Amino acid sequence: MAAVDARNPLNGEITCGSLLQQLQQIWDEVGETDEERDQMLLQLEQECLDVYKRKVDHAAKSRAYLLQTLADAKIELARLLAALGEKTVVGFPEKSSGTIKEQLASITPVLEQLWTQKDERVKEFSDVQSQIQKICGEIAGTSEQADSPVVDESDLSLKKLAEFHAHLEELHKEKSERLQKVLELVSTVHDLCAVLGMDFLSTVTEVHPSLNDSTGAQSQSISNETIARLAKTVVALEEDKKQRLQKLQELATQLTDLWNLMDTPDEERSLFDHVTCNMSASVDEVIISGSLALDLIERAETEVERLDQLKASKMKEIALKRQAELEQIFAHAHIEIDSEAAQEKIMSLIDSGNVEPTELLADMDKQIMNAKEEALSRKEILDKVEKWMSACEEESWLEDYNRDDNRYNASRGAHLNLKRAEKARVLVNKIPALVDSLVAKARAWEQDRGITFTYDGVPLLAMLDEYTMLRQERDEEKRRLRDQKKFHEQLSKEQETAFSVTPSPARPGTKKGVGSRANGSANGNTSRRLSLPAHNGTRSVNKDGKRDATRPVAPVNYVAISKEDAGSEPTSHIP
Repeated sequence: MAAVDARNPLNGEITCGSLLQQLQQIWDEVGETDEERDQMLLQLEQECLDVYKRKVDHAAKSRAYLLQTLADAKIELARLLAALGEKTVVGFPEKSSGTIKEQLASITPVLEQLWTQKDERVKEFSDVQSQIQKICGEIAGTSEQADSPVVDESDLSLKKLAEFHAHLEELHKEKSERLQKVLELVSTVHDLCAVLGMDFLSTVTEVHPSLNDSTGAQSQSISNETIARLAKTVVALEEDKKQRLQKLQELATQLTDLWNLMDTPDEERSLFDHVTCNMSASVDEVIISGSLALDLIERAETEVERLDQLKASKMKEIALKRQAELEQIFAHAHIEIDSEAAQEKIMSLIDSGNVEPTELLADMDKQIMNAKEEALSRKEILDKVEKWMSACEEESWLEDYNRDDNRYNASRGAHLNLKRAEKARVLVNKIPALVDSLVAKARAWEQDRGITFTYDGVPLLAMLDEYTMLRQERDEEKRRLRDQKKFHEQLSKEQETAFSVTPSPARPGTKKGVGSRANGSANGNTSRRLSLPAHNGTRSVNKDGKRDATRPVAPVNYVAISKEDAGSEPTSHIP
């Protein structure tokens, strides 16, 4: 120590050596003994050792603190790197070297950088989680202001942040879809309210106040409850629309029926064109604003009630009109009814008041429907009857034509008659087959229905049997006349041979007698047709299908054939 302290004797600095010299000088002046001096020096050395120990302890503690700080910094660095999802920091060595303070000096700025990065990352996480929380609240329908989201600082990696952003993107997409769904439902409600004549704003605000158009689309509620209530409202409005349309169509049908019954003029009908225009429309086709409003339906109901009352006052006129329609159907179908009795019955029912007008009309409508069905079932047979009667007329004309001696003369129109005769012969040859077919169909019809098929009150089968019998009689008469003609010709030849004299061509009176018997009269002008209702109104059979002896019937196309006609016409002309 003395050597060290002696190094600076002239510096003027206070050192341990200088202080020891001063102490020795003082001891010399005082006269301290060597024992006292040694004791005091030992005490000084002990005190110096204590000071060194304290300094060493302090230094050790400081070193331990720095080491702990360095360890904590390394731990914080590792935690921040793990939280941020980073492995290392750019520019920071993986293995540190140097003194403790150098290591702390190198790690401190890295920590500050990571802390700043962490704060920014926490803010990003907070923002994205706040947006997620907000959209989830909108979807859930919670209107309360939610607290700030708690960010999990243990995982602030970019991967986790990307997951939050992906979730947020999905929520944005779902929100857009929900908003589109809400807008579509609101638009549907608007259209339905317009058609039904309802207040749109009051309807949608009952579902949710934010659905008002003035609030803007972005602020509209997109919660499950709102969408469900909107869908329920749409279903209710569509059901209401369906019921109103059905009611309106029923009223339109009633109006049309009443107008047709009472022959309402077009000017009066045009006042309700907005009602009848949807009479056959489907629910989706009705889109005009106010077309199903309640006041419109009420006006239609009022009009139907008014026409119903008016119909009751015109009941007789309407009923007679229906009866006339029924009689016309029967007339076309050649069904005979007692029109006068039916009309009297209708009048008595109306005057008695024992039947409701609607019930009477419904009953008459049913009769008309049954009559149409009956007429339809008779149509095929009636068509064949018309063909048969037309063929009979042609047969009658052909008989008249064959009796005409001048039919081959070159007179005006002779070629037309010749063509007609050829066609008539073809048609007449088809009569037997036509009659057979008509008989078969009439019998099948009667067996199927269990009633007799009548034509203007006369059984058709009886008419056909009568015709067949008369045709057979006519054919027999024609054969008899031909045989008689051959007999006279043979007799004339025998006389000519016996007397060698040509017989006179004069017509013997007996031939006229034959013609008279064949025709039933002397002048040959009797009826040439079967007495059918469709021709001259005289029936050869009564309604029971029996022959009426009081009314003579001439055979079909039965005419007086004179000797000259019989001799000049070939037998092929006679069907």
